[in-house]
Amino acid sequence: MSYHLFEVFGIELEYMLVNSSTFKVYPIVDKLLTRKNGTLSSDVENGKIEWSNELVAHVVEMKTNGPTADLESLDELFAENVAEMNLLLKDFNSQLLPTAAHPLMHPESEMQLWQHNYSKIYALYNRIFDCRGHGWSNVQSMHINLPFSGDDEFEKLHAAVRILLPIIPGLSASSPIFEGKFTGYKDARMHVYKTNQKEIPEMTGKVIPERLFSKKDYTKGIFDPINKAIKPHDTDNILDHHFLNSRGAIARFDRGAIEIRVIDVQECPKADISIAVLIIEGLKLLVSEELVSLEDQKKWHENDLFEIFNSVIVDAEETTIENPAFADIFDLQPRVSVMQIWNKIYALVKENISEKHQSSIEFLLQNGSLSTRILKALGENPSEENILRVYRELGKCLEENSFYVNNQ
Repeated sequence: MSYHLFEVFGIELEYMLVNSSTFKVYPIVDKLLTRKNGTLSSDVENGKIEWSNELVAHVVEMKTNGPTADLESLDELFAENVAEMNLLLKDFNSQLLPTAAHPLMHPESEMQLWQHNYSKIYALYNRIFDCRGHGWSNVQSMHINLPFSGDDEFEKLHAAVRILLPIIPGLSASSPIFEGKFTGYKDARMHVYKTNQKEIPEMTGKVIPERLFSKKDYTKGIFDPINKAIKPHDTDNILDHHFLNSRGAIARFDRGAIEIRVIDVQECPKADISIAVLIIEGLKLLVSEELVSLEDQKKWHENDLFEIFNSVIVDAEETTIENPAFADIFDLQPRVSVMQIWNKIYALVKENISEKHQSSIEFLLQNGSLSTRILKALGENPSEENILRVYRELGKCLEENSFYVNNQ
């Protein structure tokens, strides 16, 4: 069934499993899914939410079980599933941990691939790319799936998504620490994302998708080069080009949707869904052409947008936008901060958002990205003990579906 623009949504959230005592990543997603389902299955339906495995054995995904039009209570639905997972994990002295990266994981020695269904695909990925790096085995994200029907709707949605993509990490950055040290990036997940498929650069491109606005052009400009580049590696023809396309937003013509992938997962579903709501309303605003015409949106080259994106993953909401034409889209002066842009977007769409989500979005706009809050709590040169204290608090936020506030 095909849906029209903004008619329904698909949301996916990824979490890591950790040992509750040692706090190390714990590769037992197979045990969790078996405990829930009775037998091991890579996908377990749990009413309106589905649970599934990922590439590595310590990451579990929960997602809407099919498209949904209801974003209002979705955070509560995810929170109920978090509570259920944590209850099942207690038997294994394990729990879910939020944020986009484990702050102390050493992927070289700790990464374990999923060994069950689809393991042939994952093994091939590992052979081509060596998945022991942070970019493969220490990344948890939220994906938003947005529908389109036909080329006209794809053109409008793809143009809008490309414009918004570079500033999304300003809201969602939650991965500042790798291996016990500040990486220099508030969104280190997206920094490693840029290069984790460097062996086949056609797959990720410049993260920001190219100026392609029809299925035919997209196939020719993105899918065909990917298929050509992967052919020598995929001798058994087991990889699908939809699966291989790793840009920050990918067109899924097989299901009539664009999937946004540059969003770090937050400390709780309440935060995730409020970010999703603000992004969706921002895209509606761009699609309406109230701010800028479709033709002008389509003119933006991925290199210019990538430059903005590259600076945003360093400083998140505190980034200064140097490109005057980008600031002008939102009728703002040059040298505006990313947070000021999001405040402007929010002011324009606030009346379309429920009071519940308004309250959450306003918390984020006032307190900054989760990375900013984590770094404030840790201070400079944090000890392992301090990192564990903060991330245990984040685990509690996930359990309680509450925002992280540094009380130190």
